[in-house]
Amino acid sequence: MNRTDPQPSAGRDTAKLQLTAIADLDALDFDTIIDVRSPAEYAEDHVPGAINLPVLSDAERARVGTIYKQVSAFDARKIGAALVARNAALHLEGPLAALTGGWRPLVYCWRGGQRSGSFASILSQVGWRVTLLVGGYKSWRRLVVAEVQETPVRPPVVVLDGNTGSAKTDVLAAVAAAGGQVIDLEGLANHRGSLFGAMPGGQPSQKAFEGRLARVLARLDPARPVLVEAESSRVGDLIVPRKLWAAMCAAPRVRLAVPLAARAEYLARAYAAAAAEPGRLAATITQMRRLHPAETIAEWLALAEAGAHEALAAALMAAHYDPRYSRQRARHAVAGEIELPAARLAPDDLPGIARQVMAAAGM
Repeated sequence: MNRTDPQPSAGRDTAKLQLTAIADLDALDFDTIIDVRSPAEYAEDHVPGAINLPVLSDAERARVGTIYKQVSAFDARKIGAALVARNAALHLEGPLAALTGGWRPLVYCWRGGQRSGSFASILSQVGWRVTLLVGGYKSWRRLVVAEVQETPVRPPVVVLDGNTGSAKTDVLAAVAAAGGQVIDLEGLANHRGSLFGAMPGGQPSQKAFEGRLARVLARLDPARPVLVEAESSRVGDLIVPRKLWAAMCAAPRVRLAVPLAARAEYLARAYAAAAAEPGRLAATITQMRRLHPAETIAEWLALAEAGAHEALAAALMAAHYDPRYSRQRARHAVAGEIELPAARLAPDDLPGIARQVMAAAGM
């Protein structure tokens, strides 16, 4: 991370900072990171921790871009400058109004150009010590792509496997709580990975998911194993980057062997909130019509209607998930699998299971 501090002036000069590694983000000591891009750009992805103070709205950005292409660059800059000044005034009179002179922001736009430079200049003239991110969002995205798409996973990877309902996600969390290195793909993707796996808030964009993952990968100790839950190449709608996916496919596995009844009881407990949402279970079961006979779907819908969630979980695993898991294991079988039997998955059982997993994984 390269940083040049400005010298005081009538206002203040604007300093510049260049991120040279993902880890630089953890060392930043600014009071606020400000993304001045449009709301749609920010929503797709942004530097972690940044707030959005757009100097052009989505519509204004489109308008300026059209003028740039169809009229002239000069006219686009003139109209853009007026819009930026107007929006900057709204921010100064709104979210920035109560800030004192000691406030230190880091400002960026798409590539560190006119939008962030204009806003930083205005803030500097107020008297705040402003720093511009060199290369803008694109500089952050470049580091993310290098980490998740081009760099092999540094630590040895071990995959935590097991049939649906084996509490893999909770065991992974227990391993992390005990000091083990983990990559929680479902947490990063905000999805449990199954047809019933949607979580409140929805999934991040692919770019935002990769940014979250890049920070986790960059923090890993390459000398210690890292545990990853078995997933397909997608978690919900998001794609697992190819370097990590390749490492997972080749990794040794620790497989939890849990009886169907214990898994059904665990799933009924783990998915209680989702099952309580009116119509959600029925809607998800209905999506499976093309995969199972009509009478089977009717039986599952009847169990859902009756609130027999444990019986429904057992039926779904026996007829749908367990056969699919067996086929997937046959396709991706690797040497070095260790099987760990677990008779129960009550909350009090999970720390002990986690310790067994860590021992089997060499953690």
